[in-house]
Amino acid sequence: MKRYSSLLFLLAILISNHCFSQHLSGKALLDDLMYYRDTLPVKHKNLFNKISKADFENKVALVASKIDSLNEETFMVELFRLNVSIGDEHTRIEPVFRLVLPIKFERFEDGIFVTGIDPGSSTALLSQLIAINGHPIDEINRKFKEVIKSDNRSYFDIYQQQFLNNPSFLKGLGILETDKYAVFTLQDPLHKTYQLTLNAINKDSLKLTTASQYNNILPYRHNDKDYWYTYDEARKIIYFNFVHCAEDENNPFPQFNTELFSTIEKLHPNKIILDLRFNSGGNSGVLSPFIDSIKHSYLNKKGHFYVLIGKQTFSSALMNAVEFKRHTNAILVGQMTSGNINHYGEVRGFRLPNTKIVIGYSTMYWENWKGKKGALMPDKEITYSAASFVNYKDEALEYIYQR
Repeated sequence: MKRYSSLLFLLAILISNHCFSQHLSGKALLDDLMYYRDTLPVKHKNLFNKISKADFENKVALVASKIDSLNEETFMVELFRLNVSIGDEHTRIEPVFRLVLPIKFERFEDGIFVTGIDPGSSTALLSQLIAINGHPIDEINRKFKEVIKSDNRSYFDIYQQQFLNNPSFLKGLGILETDKYAVFTLQDPLHKTYQLTLNAINKDSLKLTTASQYNNILPYRHNDKDYWYTYDEARKIIYFNFVHCAEDENNPFPQFNTELFSTIEKLHPNKIILDLRFNSGGNSGVLSPFIDSIKHSYLNKKGHFYVLIGKQTFSSALMNAVEFKRHTNAILVGQMTSGNINHYGEVRGFRLPNTKIVIGYSTMYWENWKGKKGALMPDKEITYSAASFVNYKDEALEYIYQR
């Protein structure tokens, strides 16, 4: 059976002419809240798996009690807060945002760092985030943990990164007073602290200068491809990056897989590394030819087959990783996945009538490994540091190279 992540559906439903609504009345917001309250329990496979119906309705009533004090941004944040209490990683609040701050962050073990920026401010690349509009990062983290699931650190890290440059979201959290600009306090690699003001722009015109590491560190290359591989002749290692659980019509996966294993037969590498760290899902069946081939390969033994997992490994990619853990001799290296082994999924959605916010909800339950709870954990946990990134090092690959 084909298993699809929420991403494919939500991308389709969000492609519309609607943008984040402005200046709605309290009655309009209340109507949306009631529509959310009445519709989500009916459509979701099992909304009250982790929260009781009474608790859910009480939390909705609390939001309703202060509806006249809310605006579009703070109402949106209240929906995010409600969603945290539901505890389903695939059930999400998906507003359609128009504005974005021209900056991109990535969280490493030693902090949150700028990895993309407006071309006119490229000297800020690889600076550490200290504060936004005078709010220190510890306070920002606390605020975000109220509105993004944080019981799984990987899940929290990935979704916080997505909203740190979102002026409407930051305004809703009380970090910004306006969605027009933000003042970032940063610390450069020489530990000098400075402030950078960035104006919000239309998201469709966003063009960032990114850190050169993205073009040079192996796993980040060929980010325009769904899957690719390369051979390291010196180390006799095949590196296979499976970026999206999607079929490339110009290079169908069965054809790609045949070529890959022909290369393996010809070159007889000592190891193969499958990288699932940047794969957030799609159709889990796409990888089936590789799974069948590797199970019967001489590489399917300890120390010769490695699977990299991490924060972005989610949904169908997580299902693939579970398959390798259960039915092959793969060694899992990296960080805990952002998705749970057993989870609700197969996402559909509905749109709130006034704010036009999309509510994605789960329609099926996937029991991928009976009795297991929580995220898929690596056999070897890796800590990624900004210092290594700056020096073009990938700690996970370095670990495998030394085995």
